[in-house]
Amino acid sequence: MTFARTLSGEVVALDPAVIDAFAGRFAGRVLVERSGKYDQARRVWNGLIDKRPALIVQCSGVADALEALRFARDHDLLVAVRGGGHNVAGFGTCDGGLVIDLSLLRGIRVDPAKRTVRAQAGVTWGDLDRETQEFGLAVPGGVVSTTGIAGLTLGGGQGWLRRTYGMTCDSLLSADVITSGREFVTASDTEHADLFWALRGGGGNFGIVTDFEYRLHPVGPVVTHAAAMYPVEAAAAVLPGFRDYVETAPDAVNASATIWTVPSMPLFPDRLHGRGVITVNGIYVGDGQRGEQVLHALRTLGDPLLDVSEPRAYTSVQQMFDVFFPKYALHYYWKGLYLDSLCDAGISRLADAFSRKVSPLSMLVVWAQGGALNRVGPGDTAVGSRNSPFLLEILANWKEPERTDANIAWARAVFDDMHQCSCGKPNFNFPGVDDDMKSFVSAAFTEQYERLVRVKRKYDPANVFRVNQNIT
Repeated sequence: MTFARTLSGEVVALDPAVIDAFAGRFAGRVLVERSGKYDQARRVWNGLIDKRPALIVQCSGVADALEALRFARDHDLLVAVRGGGHNVAGFGTCDGGLVIDLSLLRGIRVDPAKRTVRAQAGVTWGDLDRETQEFGLAVPGGVVSTTGIAGLTLGGGQGWLRRTYGMTCDSLLSADVITSGREFVTASDTEHADLFWALRGGGGNFGIVTDFEYRLHPVGPVVTHAAAMYPVEAAAAVLPGFRDYVETAPDAVNASATIWTVPSMPLFPDRLHGRGVITVNGIYVGDGQRGEQVLHALRTLGDPLLDVSEPRAYTSVQQMFDVFFPKYALHYYWKGLYLDSLCDAGISRLADAFSRKVSPLSMLVVWAQGGALNRVGPGDTAVGSRNSPFLLEILANWKEPERTDANIAWARAVFDDMHQCSCGKPNFNFPGVDDDMKSFVSAAFTEQYERLVRVKRKYDPANVFRVNQNIT
């Protein structure tokens, strides 16, 4: 007998014959706890997340997703939807419910003439970049190539092209969606426009998105990359220089400053292993010679300990952080906060926060905003206002399970402290784990919230899709 959790929290028994009949209508795999591949299938990227669904259904296509949702609705089961399985808060799984796993849906079709691409919900950014870069084109994606396109897009999405081409959701042209009532619809500017608006930043609240269509942009295949590493003790000079530089940088520049500890990896000289540093990264999208000139200032903010600036393949830039965020191997708790300024007092707070970190693997990352991000109206997408000049990412990463509480407490303390430099809007894709989701969602959407509630009420009135940054 399989015991499952319902939407009301009740635990019910599912007869094996009922599950077998369901599996007989299903082209993909239906896994229960006694299945041989269950333990591998239940794992998600974040090693902190350890949940045991009653059933995991690995869909082979849209028909399977529809069948899975029918079964869930017939038995009133708690539902989680998984794309790439990279969601840091673990929303791609649940305890006792049914996981609709779309990770096998990896189809991609590029139309280079129209500069569009269609991709299924299990595609990762590495998959998508490989196909689109063949034509010198790209969708603004994340900064870790193993991230799934689905969750990142639905949460807004920001990466290396943010100032040049905006958020990921700004390039979304249409989406195929299964609503909670099992209606299959296409959402775009001309069809179900209210739903399309909500999908661009409102998360997985409104249905199962099986396919995404994006606008493509000319990028690469080679971009100019600046990467200079400065001692963390020079933060009071390096970060103001970074701040002043990005205030007037052209939209072709996308830059970040990361405060972290150099790991003991062959990638880095032995002399830097264990050293606290600030790494300033920037890419220039466009002419390489012009890019080298424009990015030179990022390499001279002080006396660098290491400078590995060079032209790089765009796909290489997209993958260069992968090694620091391996799946299963680490525990992750991430928060993000939009900053109104990067004032000297705020810089001092960041340096102090870094000195108090619990794990040497943890990082503080400041991303320059502006450019194309600011040219989207606050009411045009569910993301809302884009006018903050910086985004702070607080990345607590650690190995030891017994250090979980301390690492989470550090990240939350930094998040709370940096509100003094912020309007209070968090990064929607970094909600933390087991945080107060109602307060988080309210802070993320502010003026957009009531409109999102109306869309939620229309397309998911029973809140079937609730394992997410939930809008109720």
